[in-house]
Amino acid sequence: MVEQGDERRFGEYVVVRRHGHVAELVLDRPKAMNAVSTGMARSIAGACEALAADRDVRVVVLTSTHERAFCVGADLKERNSFSDADLVRQRPVARAAYTGVLELPVPTVAAVHGFALGGGFELALSCDVIVADRTAVVGLPEVSVGVIPGGGGTQLLPRRVGAARAAELIFTARRVEAVEARETGLVDQLVDEGQDRTEALALAARMAANSPVGLRAAKRALRLGHGLDLRAGLEVEDAAWRSVAFSGDRAEGVAAFNEKRTPKWPGE
Repeated sequence: MVEQGDERRFGEYVVVRRHGHVAELVLDRPKAMNAVSTGMARSIAGACEALAADRDVRVVVLTSTHERAFCVGADLKERNSFSDADLVRQRPVARAAYTGVLELPVPTVAAVHGFALGGGFELALSCDVIVADRTAVVGLPEVSVGVIPGGGGTQLLPRRVGAARAAELIFTARRVEAVEARETGLVDQLVDEGQDRTEALALAARMAANSPVGLRAAKRALRLGHGLDLRAGLEVEDAAWRSVAFSGDRAEGVAAFNEKRTPKWPGE
C-alpha cells in the first residue's frame, strides 16, 4: 500500500481516494480495461479490508479510470496460461475480491460506464446501488467461455431481477445495454453519458450526511434479513434497531431534530 495525502494505492491497479466521509475505490488497470488479474484481485480485497476497518468511512463508491469500461471481468489472458493447479490456487484470491466488496459494512455505490461484464458486473452487483450512464453494457457471459459466474452472479442477479430473468440472462450470455438494464432493474439509476461517477459520488454524499451508526445497522438489517420469512426478518431488524437505539448517534439525531440544526454525529 502506498499513501499520498487523501489517496492510497493498493498494489498497481487499485486506488482509494477520500472525499470526506466517502471513500472512492478506483479500478485502475486501463491497459487491460480493468480485467481482474490475480494481483488486482488481491489489491481489491486489501483495499476493502482497509475500508471495512476505517470507522471514518460512511459510504464507498466503486469507480473506474477507463474511458470505455467499468471492468470487463476476469483476466482471460492470464487464465489461459494457468494449469488446473494454478486455477485452484487462484480461486480463493478471486473470491476474496468479490466478497470484500459484498461484505463492506457501509453502503456501497457502483458507478458504471461502458462495459461491465462477467466479474466486472459482479463487482457492481456486490454494491447496494448501481448508477450507470447511457454507455453502459452489462452482462454475465461466462457460459460462453465454458464456466459460470463465480463472483456471486448466480446469487446476486436473481435477488435483483428474479429467478426467471436471471436465468435467461445467464443462460444466453447476452449483453444488455443501458436503457434495458434500467428498465429491468439490472441497474438502479440511469444518468447522462459521462456522469456516472459524478452522480454516484453525489448520491454517496447524501448518504454519508446521515448517522454512520444508523447506516451500518440499516445495511446489516437489509442484508441479513433478505430472503428470510417476515417474522425472522423482523427479528433481524429488531436486533439492528437495538444496536442503535442507545447510541450517541441516536441521542444526537433526536436533539438536532428538536433544535432544528444539522447533527454532529459522534459515530458511536
